Amino acid sequence: MPIRPSERHRYPKDWKSIRQRILDRAGHRCEFCGVQNGAIGRRKRDGSFERFQGMEVEAAALDGIRLTRIVLTIAHLDHTPENNANDNLRALCQRCHLAHDAAEHLRNARDTRHRKLDAARPLLAALETSR
Repeated sequence: MPIRPSERHRYPKDWKSIRQRILDRAGHRCEFCGVQNGAIGRRKRDGSFERFQGMEVEAAALDGIRLTRIVLTIAHLDHTPENNANDNLRALCQRCHLAHDAAEHLRNARDTRHRKLDAARPLLAALETSR
């Protein structure tokens, strides 16, 4: 997943070389599902990946099949960008990375909603007293 500009300061200066090292270690395959980086195809209902090559890609596109290109990202298993130990990093496809981060995303969304509600409370109170 792309690094948000607001989070870039949490990553080391040599992040690109760390990323490359993890991709090489993984053999340029997702370390959870095994799909190859750069593969073109589609996800089946069971979660497996059907890869298309050469003319199959064009034929699938002409048949209206929604194609996906796999792009591996580097996941921090503990969700801490400052922890770049080898055993904390995994090369993951977008699907597996999103699944791994799902609970973290839900927590962040909840916290954001609470922050916004807390910020709005004085305005809501002012509205109530002005009635």
